[in-house]
Amino acid sequence: MSHKELGEPVASLGFPRHTLVSLLIFAAAWEVLSNLAPFLGIPPFAVPSLVRIAKAIGTITPLDVVVTLARVIAALIVSFIAGLALAMAMYRSDPLDKYLSPIIRVFVAVPVVSWILFAVLWFPGVEFRIGFVLVVVCGPVFLIDTLDAMRSVPRELRHMMRSFRPTTLQFFIKLMMPAIIPTIFTSWKVNISLAIRVVTIAELVGAVTGIGAQLSNAQQLFSVADVFAWTIVLVALLFLLEAIVSRVEHRLLRWRA
Repeated sequence: MSHKELGEPVASLGFPRHTLVSLLIFAAAWEVLSNLAPFLGIPPFAVPSLVRIAKAIGTITPLDVVVTLARVIAALIVSFIAGLALAMAMYRSDPLDKYLSPIIRVFVAVPVVSWILFAVLWFPGVEFRIGFVLVVVCGPVFLIDTLDAMRSVPRELRHMMRSFRPTTLQFFIKLMMPAIIPTIFTSWKVNISLAIRVVTIAELVGAVTGIGAQLSNAQQLFSVADVFAWTIVLVALLFLLEAIVSRVEHRLLRWRA
Protein backbone atom coordinates (compact mmCIF):
# COMPACT_ATOMS: atom_id res chain seq x y z
CA MET A 1 0.00 0.00 0.00
CA SER A 2 1.40 3.39 -0.98
CA HIS A 3 1.95 6.36 1.35
CA LYS A 4 -0.77 8.22 -0.52
CA GLU A 5 -3.29 5.47 0.15
CA LEU A 6 -2.29 5.37 3.83
CA GLY A 7 -2.85 9.12 4.11
CA GLU A 8 -6.26 9.17 2.50
CA PRO A 9 -8.24 7.96 5.55
CA VAL A 10 -6.62 10.63 7.71
CA ALA A 11 -7.27 13.35 5.15
CA SER A 12 -10.85 12.17 4.65
CA LEU A 13 -11.47 12.73 8.37
CA GLY A 14 -10.45 16.35 7.97
CA PHE A 15 -7.45 16.10 10.36
CA PRO A 16 -4.26 15.52 8.38
CA ARG A 17 -1.04 15.22 10.33
CA HIS A 18 0.30 18.64 9.37
CA THR A 19 -2.90 20.27 10.66
CA LEU A 20 -2.46 18.64 14.06
CA VAL A 21 1.18 19.73 14.22
CA SER A 22 0.24 23.31 13.32
CA LEU A 23 -2.42 23.42 16.03
CA LEU A 24 0.01 22.09 18.64
CA ILE A 25 2.60 24.70 17.69
CA PHE A 26 -0.02 27.45 17.93
CA ALA A 27 -1.17 26.17 21.34
CA ALA A 28 2.40 26.09 22.65
CA ALA A 29 3.05 29.62 21.39
CA TRP A 30 -0.17 30.84 23.00
CA GLU A 31 0.77 29.30 26.35
CA VAL A 32 4.17 31.00 26.22
CA LEU A 33 2.51 34.34 25.42
CA SER A 34 0.08 33.83 28.30
CA ASN A 35 2.95 33.33 30.74
CA LEU A 36 4.84 36.33 29.40
CA ALA A 37 1.79 38.64 29.35
CA PRO A 38 2.46 40.27 32.78
CA PHE A 39 6.02 41.10 31.75
CA LEU A 40 4.81 42.61 28.46
CA GLY A 41 2.25 44.86 30.10
CA ILE A 42 -0.68 42.83 28.79
CA PRO A 43 -3.61 42.27 31.17
CA PRO A 44 -3.72 38.59 32.24
CA PHE A 45 -7.41 38.24 31.29
CA ALA A 46 -6.64 39.29 27.70
CA VAL A 47 -4.42 36.25 27.07
CA PRO A 48 -5.88 33.39 29.14
CA SER A 49 -3.83 30.27 29.65
CA LEU A 50 -4.76 26.96 28.09
CA VAL A 51 -5.84 25.72 31.51
CA ARG A 52 -8.35 28.58 31.88
CA ILE A 53 -9.63 27.98 28.35
CA ALA A 54 -9.97 24.25 29.10
CA LYS A 55 -11.97 25.04 32.26
CA ALA A 56 -14.21 27.36 30.23
CA ILE A 57 -14.78 24.58 27.69
CA GLY A 58 -15.83 22.34 30.57
CA THR A 59 -18.64 24.76 31.47
CA ILE A 60 -20.11 24.85 27.97
CA THR A 61 -23.76 23.85 27.77
CA PRO A 62 -24.41 21.18 25.11
CA LEU A 63 -27.86 22.66 24.42
CA ASP A 64 -26.38 25.80 22.86
CA VAL A 65 -24.08 23.71 20.66
CA VAL A 66 -26.97 21.50 19.51
CA VAL A 67 -29.19 24.53 18.79
CA THR A 68 -26.54 26.22 16.63
CA LEU A 69 -25.74 22.96 14.83
CA ALA A 70 -29.43 22.34 14.13
CA ARG A 71 -29.86 25.85 12.75
CA VAL A 72 -26.88 25.44 10.44
CA ILE A 73 -27.87 21.99 9.14
CA ALA A 74 -31.53 22.93 8.59
CA ALA A 75 -30.62 26.15 6.77
CA LEU A 76 -28.05 24.39 4.58
CA ILE A 77 -30.55 21.72 3.55
CA VAL A 78 -33.18 24.33 2.68
CA SER A 79 -30.59 26.45 0.85
CA PHE A 80 -29.35 23.48 -1.16
CA ILE A 81 -32.82 22.32 -2.20
CA ALA A 82 -33.90 25.84 -3.15
CA GLY A 83 -30.63 26.59 -4.95
CA LEU A 84 -30.67 23.31 -6.88
CA ALA A 85 -34.31 23.69 -7.92
CA LEU A 86 -33.85 27.29 -9.05
CA ALA A 87 -30.64 26.41 -10.89
CA MET A 88 -32.46 23.68 -12.81
CA ALA A 89 -35.26 26.09 -13.69
CA MET A 90 -32.85 28.79 -14.85
CA TYR A 91 -30.89 26.27 -16.90
CA ARG A 92 -34.03 25.17 -18.74
CA SER A 93 -35.44 28.69 -19.23
CA ASP A 94 -33.35 31.41 -20.87
CA PRO A 95 -35.81 34.22 -19.99
CA LEU A 96 -35.83 33.12 -16.35
CA ASP A 97 -32.05 32.99 -16.34
CA LYS A 98 -31.79 36.42 -17.97
CA TYR A 99 -34.07 38.16 -15.47
CA LEU A 100 -33.07 36.33 -12.29
CA SER A 101 -29.29 36.41 -12.71
CA PRO A 102 -28.95 40.14 -11.88
CA ILE A 103 -31.12 39.69 -8.79
CA ILE A 104 -29.02 36.76 -7.60
CA ARG A 105 -25.85 38.82 -8.07
CA VAL A 106 -27.38 41.60 -5.97
CA PHE A 107 -28.20 39.09 -3.22
CA VAL A 108 -24.57 37.93 -3.22
CA ALA A 109 -23.30 41.51 -3.01
CA VAL A 110 -25.44 42.48 0.01
CA PRO A 111 -23.35 42.31 3.24
CA VAL A 112 -24.36 39.84 5.93
CA VAL A 113 -24.85 42.65 8.43
CA SER A 114 -27.44 44.24 6.12
CA TRP A 115 -29.37 40.97 5.87
CA ILE A 116 -29.38 40.70 9.65
CA LEU A 117 -30.73 44.23 10.01
CA PHE A 118 -33.40 43.53 7.39
CA ALA A 119 -34.39 40.34 9.23
CA VAL A 120 -34.70 42.21 12.53
CA LEU A 121 -36.88 44.89 10.92
CA TRP A 122 -39.04 42.50 8.87
CA PHE A 123 -39.64 39.44 11.06
CA PRO A 124 -40.67 39.12 14.72
CA GLY A 125 -39.49 35.55 15.35
CA VAL A 126 -35.83 34.99 16.23
CA GLU A 127 -35.63 31.53 14.65
CA PHE A 128 -37.14 32.77 11.39
CA ARG A 129 -34.70 35.70 11.36
CA ILE A 130 -31.70 33.41 11.74
CA GLY A 131 -33.02 30.95 9.16
CA PHE A 132 -33.77 33.76 6.72
CA VAL A 133 -30.27 35.20 6.99
CA LEU A 134 -28.62 31.81 6.51
CA VAL A 135 -30.75 30.90 3.50
CA VAL A 136 -30.34 34.22 1.66
CA VAL A 137 -26.57 34.04 2.20
CA CYS A 138 -25.96 30.34 1.44
CA GLY A 139 -28.70 29.76 -1.14
CA PRO A 140 -27.18 31.94 -3.90
CA VAL A 141 -23.83 30.16 -3.49
CA PHE A 142 -25.46 26.78 -4.11
CA LEU A 143 -27.41 28.23 -7.04
CA ILE A 144 -24.47 29.89 -8.79
CA ASP A 145 -22.12 26.92 -8.33
CA THR A 146 -24.72 24.42 -9.53
CA LEU A 147 -25.76 26.51 -12.52
CA ASP A 148 -22.16 27.07 -13.60
CA ALA A 149 -21.49 23.33 -13.28
CA MET A 150 -24.50 22.53 -15.48
CA ARG A 151 -23.32 24.96 -18.13
CA SER A 152 -19.87 23.36 -18.12
CA VAL A 153 -21.22 19.95 -19.16
CA PRO A 154 -19.93 19.33 -22.71
CA ARG A 155 -22.38 20.25 -25.45
CA GLU A 156 -21.84 16.91 -27.18
CA LEU A 157 -23.08 15.03 -24.14
CA ARG A 158 -26.15 17.24 -23.87
CA HIS A 159 -26.99 16.77 -27.56
CA MET A 160 -26.50 13.03 -27.29
CA MET A 161 -28.77 12.85 -24.25
CA ARG A 162 -31.47 14.92 -25.92
CA SER A 163 -31.39 12.62 -28.95
CA PHE A 164 -33.01 9.96 -26.76
CA ARG A 165 -35.85 12.43 -26.03
CA PRO A 166 -35.73 12.17 -22.23
CA THR A 167 -38.10 13.93 -19.90
CA THR A 168 -36.80 16.93 -18.01
CA LEU A 169 -36.43 14.82 -14.87
CA GLN A 170 -34.56 12.07 -16.74
CA PHE A 171 -32.26 14.65 -18.35
CA PHE A 172 -31.16 16.01 -15.00
CA ILE A 173 -30.98 12.67 -13.17
CA LYS A 174 -29.16 10.72 -15.88
CA LEU A 175 -26.80 13.40 -17.17
CA MET A 176 -26.62 16.56 -15.10
CA MET A 177 -26.53 15.20 -11.57
CA PRO A 178 -23.62 12.77 -12.10
CA ALA A 179 -21.71 15.51 -13.91
CA ILE A 180 -22.15 18.20 -11.24
CA ILE A 181 -21.74 16.08 -8.08
CA PRO A 182 -18.06 17.11 -7.57
CA THR A 183 -19.05 20.78 -7.75
CA ILE A 184 -21.94 20.20 -5.36
CA PHE A 185 -19.59 18.76 -2.75
CA THR A 186 -17.24 21.72 -3.16
CA SER A 187 -20.17 24.10 -2.76
CA TRP A 188 -21.23 22.29 0.42
CA LYS A 189 -17.75 22.71 1.93
CA VAL A 190 -17.73 26.42 1.12
CA ASN A 191 -21.21 26.93 2.51
CA ILE A 192 -20.51 25.03 5.73
CA SER A 193 -17.73 27.46 6.54
CA LEU A 194 -19.90 30.39 5.51
CA ALA A 195 -22.91 29.20 7.52
CA ILE A 196 -20.84 28.70 10.69
CA ARG A 197 -19.65 32.30 10.50
CA VAL A 198 -23.03 33.74 9.56
CA VAL A 199 -25.07 31.89 12.21
CA THR A 200 -22.79 33.23 14.93
CA ILE A 201 -23.37 36.82 13.83
CA ALA A 202 -27.11 36.23 13.40
CA GLU A 203 -27.38 34.74 16.90
CA LEU A 204 -25.77 37.84 18.37
CA VAL A 205 -28.94 39.80 17.57
CA GLY A 206 -31.87 38.78 19.73
CA ALA A 207 -31.14 35.09 20.26
CA VAL A 208 -31.03 33.76 23.81
CA THR A 209 -29.70 30.32 22.87
CA GLY A 210 -26.89 29.22 20.59
CA ILE A 211 -23.17 29.81 20.42
CA GLY A 212 -23.56 33.37 19.12
CA ALA A 213 -25.73 34.29 22.12
CA GLN A 214 -23.17 32.81 24.51
CA LEU A 215 -20.38 34.73 22.78
CA SER A 216 -22.38 37.90 23.35
CA ASN A 217 -22.73 37.06 27.04
CA ALA A 218 -18.99 36.38 27.30
CA GLN A 219 -18.23 39.72 25.66
CA GLN A 220 -20.44 41.56 28.13
CA LEU A 221 -18.62 39.85 31.02
CA PHE A 222 -15.19 40.56 29.47
CA SER A 223 -14.45 36.82 29.69
CA VAL A 224 -11.81 36.20 27.03
CA ALA A 225 -11.46 32.57 28.16
CA ASP A 226 -15.17 31.95 27.43
CA VAL A 227 -14.85 33.65 24.04
CA PHE A 228 -11.96 31.34 23.20
CA ALA A 229 -13.87 28.31 24.46
CA TRP A 230 -16.92 28.98 22.30
CA THR A 231 -14.72 29.84 19.34
CA ILE A 232 -12.95 26.49 19.68
CA VAL A 233 -16.33 24.77 19.71
CA LEU A 234 -17.29 26.60 16.51
CA VAL A 235 -14.06 25.50 14.82
CA ALA A 236 -14.66 21.93 16.02
CA LEU A 237 -18.17 21.99 14.53
CA LEU A 238 -16.74 23.26 11.25
CA PHE A 239 -14.16 20.46 11.16
CA LEU A 240 -16.81 17.89 12.04
CA LEU A 241 -19.25 18.94 9.31
CA GLU A 242 -16.49 19.22 6.71
CA ALA A 243 -15.20 15.77 7.70
CA ILE A 244 -18.67 14.27 7.22
CA VAL A 245 -19.04 15.87 3.78
CA SER A 246 -15.51 14.77 2.81
CA ARG A 247 -16.23 11.20 3.89
CA VAL A 248 -19.43 11.09 1.82
CA GLU A 249 -17.58 12.65 -1.12
CA HIS A 250 -14.79 10.08 -0.82
CA ARG A 251 -17.27 7.21 -0.93
CA LEU A 252 -19.35 8.54 -3.82
CA LEU A 253 -16.42 9.69 -5.94
CA ARG A 254 -14.04 6.78 -5.52
CA TRP A 255 -13.75 6.58 -9.29
CA ARG A 256 -11.65 9.79 -9.21
CA ALA A 257 -8.96 8.23 -7.01
